[in-house]
Amino acid sequence: MIVREFIVEADGGSRGNPGPAGYGSVVIDAATGQTLAEAAEYIGVATNNVAEYRGLVAGLRAAHELDPTATVHVRMDSKLVIEQMSGRWKIKHPDMKPLAFEASKVFPAPQVTYEWIPREQNKHADRLANEAMDAGKRGEQWSASASTAELEAADARAARAVAEPKPAGPPGDAAAGAARARAALSEGRAADAAASAGSFSRRGAAEGSGGGAVRAGAGAEVRAETDVRAARSVAAPATGWGPADMGAPATFVLLRHGETPLTPQKRFSGSGGTDPSLSDVGREQAERVGAALARRGTVQAVVASPLTRTRETAGIVAAHLGLDVTVDDGLRETDFGAWEGLTFGEVRERYADDLGAWLADPEARPTGDGESFAATATRIAATRDKLVAAYAGRTVLLVSHVTPIKTFVRLALGAPPESLFRMELSAASLSAVAYYADGNASVRLFNDTSHLRP
Repeated sequence: MIVREFIVEADGGSRGNPGPAGYGSVVIDAATGQTLAEAAEYIGVATNNVAEYRGLVAGLRAAHELDPTATVHVRMDSKLVIEQMSGRWKIKHPDMKPLAFEASKVFPAPQVTYEWIPREQNKHADRLANEAMDAGKRGEQWSASASTAELEAADARAARAVAEPKPAGPPGDAAAGAARARAALSEGRAADAAASAGSFSRRGAAEGSGGGAVRAGAGAEVRAETDVRAARSVAAPATGWGPADMGAPATFVLLRHGETPLTPQKRFSGSGGTDPSLSDVGREQAERVGAALARRGTVQAVVASPLTRTRETAGIVAAHLGLDVTVDDGLRETDFGAWEGLTFGEVRERYADDLGAWLADPEARPTGDGESFAATATRIAATRDKLVAAYAGRTVLLVSHVTPIKTFVRLALGAPPESLFRMELSAASLSAVAYYADGNASVRLFNDTSHLRP
């Protein structure tokens, strides 16, 4: 069996370190030098190192989508990432550890090698990272635009399609266009199918990568897949804004746990020491949630944070649904360090400087080596990606906490970290985010408490 070899070049940048950040990755055929896929994403406020690791993960995933049996040679200008992933340097920073672990699990270790290269040899990935950051500055996410070679190939295909005889039908007739697309597909002319249908897509094949966009390059197999998708989108009516062949999304119904004795007092209650049980009100709220979700009948699995209040809430709801509860540590609340159990006013009185830094900087930690919002976001992004892969096409109830749920929503919207302070999330409220096969997300519900009313 011939084993394909890919080169993955990745980079990340932060304009401020920490500051607005993005990554870029490119997958290259080692035998031909041909670009097979590109990936980029604006990731909000982060450090250079976080962005570089996110670029590595995205590049490895793009390569895995192309061929999970391939060998991969990673080239980056980040000495830190290369040395840590090669096992020569220890990974001490808590923000780096989950990302390095995530990268190590994409391919079996024997299939991946690492090489440091000078920055001038990593211009492609660097350009993509800067494109992503520029898009973020405009309030957008990076989206793929075809290369000059791809556009020329597209125009050539379109010209051939015009020259070929077409079935009878008035210009622009949708049925005739669909018939032409199906005919082209049946004859194996995938590259001509979209143009024959009157709609050539210049958007590359997109595959999910932590919310980032991925563009297929000039490889014939990838181009054909892109054009088949474009033809199908013409031949079949689309639903919503996405292509018709995306399939059912992975839908996360996000449930904040029921009320605890600390909830009405608005005390910090994270994962760093305080682990209260539900109050009587909280248990009643969970019962109401369970009854409402049972009536809807859409939830197919239940996953909960390991903390007591979430496991209790999940157990009550799951009993209504006839489902078991899976526990995932990635859904736990932020660790608020020395602030656990205190009100906001008490924290302001005792730790004014630390509180001010925490409110201004997502990298800042609560007093006592708590968990920063940036670290929480990294953890939630990794958990999201894992659960999206595990529950593709299904609806799963995630029972979690204020910060993780707000972070799921923030990441789905591409909103900045300060948006966390501008969301209200009530006890036992429901929110929902759908994740599609092309990596896009759609927020469908936020802070719904209608099920709690008598």
